[in-house]
Amino acid sequence: MPLIQREREAASGQSSPIFPLIFRLRLTRPLEESMPHSMCVIATDILTDLCGLSLGLILLLVPVGLLLWLLGWWSHRFWIVLTTTVAAGLVGLIEANGWKAQPIVVAMLLAIAAGVLALALVRVITFAAGGFAGLYLVQLFLPTLNQPVICFLVSGMVSLLLFRWFFMALTSFLGSAFLVYGVLALMNYRELLDAVQWTEANAMILNITCSGMTLFGCGFQFFFDRYRIRRKKERQEHGDSRDDLLGTVLGAFGGKKKSKKQAA
Repeated sequence: MPLIQREREAASGQSSPIFPLIFRLRLTRPLEESMPHSMCVIATDILTDLCGLSLGLILLLVPVGLLLWLLGWWSHRFWIVLTTTVAAGLVGLIEANGWKAQPIVVAMLLAIAAGVLALALVRVITFAAGGFAGLYLVQLFLPTLNQPVICFLVSGMVSLLLFRWFFMALTSFLGSAFLVYGVLALMNYRELLDAVQWTEANAMILNITCSGMTLFGCGFQFFFDRYRIRRKKERQEHGDSRDDLLGTVLGAFGGKKKSKKQAA
């Protein structure tokens, strides 16, 4: 079968260098092969790689996860630009030899170009992210539904229609996953437990934990966004043009903008 052949090639290192990245995301593997014992959101193969990182990189997962979990929608433009820039840079490093160019030069140029175009192509990026997220969820919960193209297109269009809710749910889920990965990897680093073995034995607990954290993160982001909108309206009514945290910080250092009355 083609899938089995691609898996063997990926394991032996004979396939394209970009395929192991997709293979690692488990978007092309059936549920029975990727999670033979029980359905688990936390992937043991990814956790194994994270446990081999240094302490500084493991600790970095915690603040990144917190920001995504609770403030993902508030900073969604930042995450879109950052993710696109990093992804383009990695593609440049991996595929530079095939393009007969210096890897560092290609990576830098691709990263800069992707970062500049990220906000202009935010709808396209949202469609692609929603499509892959929907495809992953379908293969996770309905592995017998073998319609990847339809699932990708429908999920992408739904993510565009529910743009704000999609980003809240996506960032909350990613943030909770980052936090769980970081805590497990840190406990494994401190030799408090065998993170991989514990994850395999407690898949249901991790699923419930990630689901609960995702729901709480979505609720927090929703009410925080409403609070920001209400505060913005109150500032506008009082003639204060600062509409976000950055404006407040700049105002404290003398960067406060003049109101229309003062300017007149």
